Amino acid sequence: MAEKIVQTAGRNALGEFAPAFAHFNDDVLFGENWNNVDIDVKTRSIITVVALMSSGITDSSLIYHLQNAKNHGVTQKEIAAIITHVAFYVGWPKGWAVFHLAKEIWQVNEGDLPYEDEAMRAHAKSMVFPIGEPNNAYAKFFVGQSYLAPVSTAQVGIFNVTFEPGCRNNWHIHHAEQGGGQILVCVAGRGYYQEEDKPAVEMKPGDCINIPAGVKHWHGAAPGEWFSHLAIEVPGVNGSNEWLEAVSDEDYSILK
Repeated sequence: MAEKIVQTAGRNALGEFAPAFAHFNDDVLFGENWNNVDIDVKTRSIITVVALMSSGITDSSLIYHLQNAKNHGVTQKEIAAIITHVAFYVGWPKGWAVFHLAKEIWQVNEGDLPYEDEAMRAHAKSMVFPIGEPNNAYAKFFVGQSYLAPVSTAQVGIFNVTFEPGCRNNWHIHHAEQGGGQILVCVAGRGYYQEEDKPAVEMKPGDCINIPAGVKHWHGAAPGEWFSHLAIEVPGVNGSNEWLEAVSDEDYSILK
């Protein structure tokens, strides 16, 4: 589920002078229309930029929506192609005007990642840690494709683990005679963590899960969404991992 868009610009600027206009701007235009899921927010951002450009609006409104488009995954190459295409239909001078604004928001080749999948590219751009390489060494312990990027391999092992939509690891247990276990810190997307005989816990950026040694559990992406977490290895004596059965499609399907 995408994060709900909340707007307060109308009330901040016109709350006393024109409260009805502020209400329509914040609660209807953004509160209802922008949160409508019939089209994704990236597409909605592009449509808005095109509409403002077509109208010849090149003030702070367009600057806001250009930045909003970037925030929702529009790359420098994409915005350049969008402005060029629209300029053929609405006028070359409008194209020049919008390019002057866009150059203040994007740098050449900024965030130009190699992933063909747009959702994967947007997910990679939303976090400071890399997605890394396909996690082939542990593929047999996952349903779906995961990726692994080492952050630290000295003192304490820290790895950024990325799950494609629907991907999750098998039930498993971290064993140790003393200490041990694992810490998970969500850095991007949305996922779940679940311990045996307990309900699944939703994970969003900033959420932290402490997993003691000896606890049977699994973690992975929410259905339809990318998910990344740092996996921090807690030092322990004679530590080991025990991989168990896969999380069934039936159990996973009840998650939203």
